[in-house]
Amino acid sequence: MLKTFVLVAIAMIAFAANSLLCRMALANTDIDPASFTILRLASGAIALLLLSSYFLHRKSESVPSQGLFHGLKNNASVLGGISLFVYAICFSYAYISMSTGTGALLLFGAVQLTMISVGLFNGERFKKWQWLGFVLAFLGLVILLLPSAAAPPLLAGAVMVLAGMAWGVYSLLGKKSSSALLSTSGNFVYAAFFCVPLVGVVCFVGADNFVLDSEGVYYALASGVFASGCGYAIWYSALPLIKSTTAATVQLSVPVIASLMGWIALGEPLTMQILVASIATLGGIYLVIKK
Repeated sequence: MLKTFVLVAIAMIAFAANSLLCRMALANTDIDPASFTILRLASGAIALLLLSSYFLHRKSESVPSQGLFHGLKNNASVLGGISLFVYAICFSYAYISMSTGTGALLLFGAVQLTMISVGLFNGERFKKWQWLGFVLAFLGLVILLLPSAAAPPLLAGAVMVLAGMAWGVYSLLGKKSSSALLSTSGNFVYAAFFCVPLVGVVCFVGADNFVLDSEGVYYALASGVFASGCGYAIWYSALPLIKSTTAATVQLSVPVIASLMGWIALGEPLTMQILVASIATLGGIYLVIKK
């Protein structure tokens, strides 16, 4: 139980850090969404390949192990790569057309709907206090984000919902993972390959659409290597240990953690609204996960 809690907690902190990095890059620098996504996925793939190669080499010193290529092939999936790519590119493009609060509400609403629906279809059930906890946690998210939300353009809203559904699928695939590191590495490699046609599409529309801002590049690399690459590998380690419905609910903590990190790291104000939302969300999550 302690191991599961630690893995989930670290993953949520990584997701929150990712949220801050994406926000700082796409809202505060000139980097374009396509360049940010390509750098994020490619850097994550390279870092994870190096990490996977190192651990396989260490493992082979004591026990013969599969090669890197076979390990990636046996643990990753094309669907995992597609869902990761769709999430990353849709999130980046939708984010620049709406407020942070609106984007987070649409994204996490779609994640909840996708993962909880699949969990219920597969026979998972919430008990009464767990339903109460889920409603309380989602209410906390609404309290936190709704005041800054505004009606987004229809296309941008649909794209953000698609990003949430894709992330829900990616998370559900992680429940079947037998090697979190190799699965995540392979999925990032597949996702990075899908960036090749993205480059072609953007160049066809106009090569001047690529804008590389040095500060934005640093944020993209930090997001790819640490918050996304390492964070998603840890998330894949935790997913087989928890139910789909629980995995969906705990992710409601990400905006709360991101707000607290913004207060600590960026000096953003800690308001009564954030405190009330944090208590409601974290209390609701506790009701869902407690035995």
